[in-house]
Amino acid sequence: MAYDLQKEEDVKQYIENLGIEYRFGCYHEKKSEVCHLLADYLEAIKKDYKKAATVYKTNCMDYKYGKSCTKYGNYALIGRGKDKPDSKEALEYFEKGCELNDPTSCLHAGVLLTATGPGVTVQRDVPKGYNYLKKSCDARDDMACHYLSGMYLTGVPKNVADFNPHKPEKNKNIDYLIKPDPKQAFNLAMKGCEYGNLFACANVSLMYKKGDGVEQDLEKSKKFFQLAQSLKNAHETTKEIKFQQGLEDKQ
Repeated sequence: MAYDLQKEEDVKQYIENLGIEYRFGCYHEKKSEVCHLLADYLEAIKKDYKKAATVYKTNCMDYKYGKSCTKYGNYALIGRGKDKPDSKEALEYFEKGCELNDPTSCLHAGVLLTATGPGVTVQRDVPKGYNYLKKSCDARDDMACHYLSGMYLTGVPKNVADFNPHKPEKNKNIDYLIKPDPKQAFNLAMKGCEYGNLFACANVSLMYKKGDGVEQDLEKSKKFFQLAQSLKNAHETTKEIKFQQGLEDKQ
């Protein structure tokens, strides 16, 4: 059937038929990619977050679809489609997604396990979180590489209360789980930049300018600053809500 998408009635009919198609592909053909698309449809078109959460969760656990684990983990984290947020449940689903090789799940699990501050209820486990972040970075997730770079840039203290970000000289004698390592920080920032992270590119520029972790090179500093600006401009001009995430590489 041909649709005239200039006509409101045709658009409505097209959207309804799309939902029917996704339901058939998910419930009858049991295709995990289509189940994920169904959940995206329920989320983006129907605004039925409770049903979307159920489909994401089922698709994660029954059909082992990593991207659905990530989405349900995000729902649990902010309490969407649920009575209240549950960061422990979120971590469970991020870890499941990471086992299923979804880099975004690995990133989110790593951040939850290494983060500190108000509202963080997950037990801190830096070594475990580091491994999740490394797996994500190795799978070319730009944010994971950028996050790891930051960990090496400042170091990860054993006791967060001992760390003073405003007086670095006072941090020399504290115990670290990950010691500051400018060279590692630079290498990971470079990776993140290569994968398209504008913040990583900005850090590479700054490190070249200061000679932190790499030999000082003002020309290269300028080059990476310009690259960061280009990525920033590109990001701002292509902001959009994406549908059909089930067939994309990232959430």
